This record gives sequence, structure tokens and C-alpha cells, in this order.
Amino acid sequence: MQQKKVKHWLHVFVILIILCLSGCQFTTTLSPRPAGKNNRTLVITDNQEPPNLDLSKSTDVVSGRILNNVMEGLLRFDENQKAQPAIAKSLPTISKDQLTYTFHLRDAKWSDGKPVRAQDFEYSWKRTLNPKTRSEYAFIFFPIQNAEEYHLGKAKEEDVGVKALDDKTLQVKLRAPTPYFTELTAFDTYQPLRKDIVEKYGDEYAKSPETMVYNGPFKLTEWKHDASLTLKKNPYYWDAKKVKLDTVEVKIIKDVSTGVNLYYTNLLDFTLLSHEFADLYRNKPDFTVIKTLSTRYLEFNQTQKFFQNKKIRQAIDYAIDKRELVEKVLRDNSTPAGGLIPPTIKANDEQMYRSLYPVQPKFDPNQARKLYREGLKELGLSKQPKVFEIVGDDVGKAKKFMDYFKEQMRKHLGMEVKVTAIPFKQRLDRGKKQQFDLLLGGWNGDYNDPQTFIDLFLSNSPFNRGKWRNARYDQLVIKASTHPNREQRTNMQMEAEKILLADHAIIPLYYDVSLAVTKPFVKGMYWNYVGNNYTLKEAYLDFPEK
Repeated sequence: MQQKKVKHWLHVFVILIILCLSGCQFTTTLSPRPAGKNNRTLVITDNQEPPNLDLSKSTDVVSGRILNNVMEGLLRFDENQKAQPAIAKSLPTISKDQLTYTFHLRDAKWSDGKPVRAQDFEYSWKRTLNPKTRSEYAFIFFPIQNAEEYHLGKAKEEDVGVKALDDKTLQVKLRAPTPYFTELTAFDTYQPLRKDIVEKYGDEYAKSPETMVYNGPFKLTEWKHDASLTLKKNPYYWDAKKVKLDTVEVKIIKDVSTGVNLYYTNLLDFTLLSHEFADLYRNKPDFTVIKTLSTRYLEFNQTQKFFQNKKIRQAIDYAIDKRELVEKVLRDNSTPAGGLIPPTIKANDEQMYRSLYPVQPKFDPNQARKLYREGLKELGLSKQPKVFEIVGDDVGKAKKFMDYFKEQMRKHLGMEVKVTAIPFKQRLDRGKKQQFDLLLGGWNGDYNDPQTFIDLFLSNSPFNRGKWRNARYDQLVIKASTHPNREQRTNMQMEAEKILLADHAIIPLYYDVSLAVTKPFVKGMYWNYVGNNYTLKEAYLDFPEK
């Protein structure tokens, strides 16, 4: 018992030294005052620059967090993860055959005072689907009648099953019953856009605050690239009376120790943590565990002959100890992953998907070495043909994993690996262009259904960065996307995932969570599992004025 206490205080002492060396003033007495110097300004961090605030083109969680607070769709997720009416004044009316959804809009305005109309939704959705937009997220609309066909150039825009019947009525026709469609309309890509604004600014749209209009609780008023974003309360927001904050300052801070130091010295009200700092706060009210619909995984570039060999992929999979990774390297409440679909995903209203199909990660270095030798022999090689490059983000957990992966490959396979840690935006770009040997990626679910994950690895999916292909997998996933029977649909999804895992198409690593610290006086800020977005609409600082 005494030994544990000594280790704990040594750990705290080391962290205090790190804080002192990080360049900011460190004090032993904390004032409880808000970082924004008043009760109506919240100061928070993110660890990356938003790559793209054009919702038709955005694909990442960092941009999604901003869009979730400056824009609003027909529905919005509440703190219980339920989709509730937002710009729509009620949940949709659904036809008996479950193919036609009708949304009635409330009286809402854009940040320039103009009304939000049903036509703004129709324009936005069809713009994303337009092949000329080249949106990687067009697939999110494919449950809609003729949406996929239009995106592929096989149908006309007017054939797409979304139509503004008048300024306040939006009608959507689906190609098949889709149990999760109501939830989909709360996702960022389903938000509206103003045609006049998009066309006015063209390629410059959404690259600066003044080239956008907003219909959400806040509006973006300042964007200092790679430094900060400032959000101000939107006075035209339909539910502005519930918005208590005047200002939200989002600081972009990649280094966790810097964020923690600024938090400790009352210059931040919220910041993300890594495991090195978690023990300082784990038993305090500040400590925040953010649950997600998220899996992190490793992709192989299967345009390369070396990674087309199944035994090579399998060997690399078996050479990674996912439990050790989570328990000794990440140490952040994540859990080792045996499958693609995380345990927070539902199979139906009563059961979680992973409870129906439990899978455990496998670590077997002896079998890994055997498979690696066999794979090399099948390829006519006696050793690896080059130093392999693993590409990932230049922040916290990604860097830790890549260093760990490099050592595991050296230790268990004798494989030489080069680590390339780059900014988030660059990693996304290199993934799109297959400029990697191995890619550390991941996915945060767009809705709570297994389909949001198994869709990723369709042969034609833009998010299938490694270009793995399997005809039977494609057949099952496509059939499951429109199948009306929930049980049969789940069985198809499970069979598809079994194919993915049996072929070692990717390596699931861990089901992710995020750790953070939040000042106890910050109230009403909550996180959505879907998209891993925070919602600040009803956030406030419960700190009495002196």
C-alpha cells in the first residue's frame, strides 16, 4: 500500500515539473474565476484546426464540432442522445410504408435576418449530391430515392426524392425503409445552406467567417488559422432565449501539457487530456470522460502487392498487443478492439450490436512470425522490400501508438517501420491519395447503427483508403442498407463484418474515448456520441458575480 502512494506522488511530482517547464506561470493557489473573465464567455480548446467548414465537403469531427454550434438541421441530438425537433417544429410525419417523411419547419432565421426555408435544405442536400461538388459525404444521403443515382450521373437533380413543397414543408422520399433516417437528419451534412451565399463566394465559401451565414445558436465571428476561433451568440437564432453564453473562444492547442497548464492557471475552462495528466484529475469533479461511437484502426495500402498478401496483413495484426496498447501505453479508458463496430452501437432498440457478436483481439507473436515468413515466401521475398511508412496525426494518442507499433514490428516481426506524424488535415489528404504504406485512421459514427461503420469499406467508398475489395462484402452491405427486417439486416451486417475481420482488411485497435477536464462551474455543456460533437446551446457558467 505504501509503495503505491510513493509511486502516485512521484507521478504527480513529475507532472508538476512538466507543467512548470511548459513555459506558462504555475501557481499553487487557484482562483475559481472563469477563464473568459466574465460569466458569459466560455474558453475551451481543440487539438486541431478545422480543415473545412463547408458542410457539403467537411468529413472530420473537428469541423463538425464547430458546425454543430453555428448551424442547425431539422433535428438536434439532446444530452440523452435522442434526436429532437430543431429547425423542424416536430418529429417528421412518416407514411405507413415508411418511405415518405414530411418535415414542417418552424419560424427560424439566418444570422442576417432572412428566413430559413425548406428550399435551403433541398438546395444543401442536392448540392452535396451533385457530382461536381465531389463530396466524400454524398453517401450519407443514399437512403433517399435516386440520391445515389444522381451522384453517379445516372439520374437528374429533379429525380432526387427531396422537395420543398412550400417555404415551411420539406418532403423526403426514401428508396427503402431506413430505421435510422430520422436520426440522420440531425447529422451535420443534413444542415441547410443558403444558395445565394454559396454562389456569391464560390470557392471562398466557408473559408472565413464573413463568407458564411449561420442558423445555429452561435455565429463564427473570428478565425485565426491554427490559433483560435471565436463564436458569438446569434441574436436571430429561433431559440436564442436558451442561449446563455455571449462568447465562446476555441483555442487550438495541440500540446496537452500546454493545455493543462493554461487550464490550471485559469486561462481555460475546458481542455483535452492525455493519460499522463489524467491521474491528476481522475478523482476530482473536473475529470470528464467523453464517450463516443468511435473505433481507431490501421489500414493497409492494398494498391501495393506486399499488402495484398493476406498472411502479411494477418501477421501484422497478430503482432500488436492491443491490451498492452490500451492498458500500458494509452491508459485513457479506451478498450481494446476485436472488431470494427464499437460497443456503443445499437443493433436494435433493446440490444447492443457487440452483445450479439462479441469478438476479442488476438495477440500471438509466434503465429505472427510464422505467417510473416510464409507471406514473404509467397511474394518471392526473403525480407521486406523497403522501410515501411506508417502515417498518422501529430498529436497525443496517434504519436504514442505509432511509436508503439514501430517497436512491436521490430520486436515480433523484424520489420523496419518509419513513423510520419503530420497535421490532421495533411493526414486526411494523404489518406485520400493513398500516399502511405500503413495509415492510422478511425471513424466516429454518423448515426447509431452498424451501417455507419460497415459502409466504410465498400469497394467504392471514399473512406476505404486502403482500397480493399470483396464482392461478397459489398453485396451484404448494400443489401443491409435497404433491408426492411431489422433482425435479418443485423445478421447481414454481422456476416459482412466477419468477412472484413477474417480477411484482416484492417486492424481494429481500440474503441476510443476522450478525456478532458472541465471547470465545475461549467454547466449544460454536453457531448453527442454521434459525430463526437459538443453542444453549447444551453451551456452556462454557474459562478455568482461578486
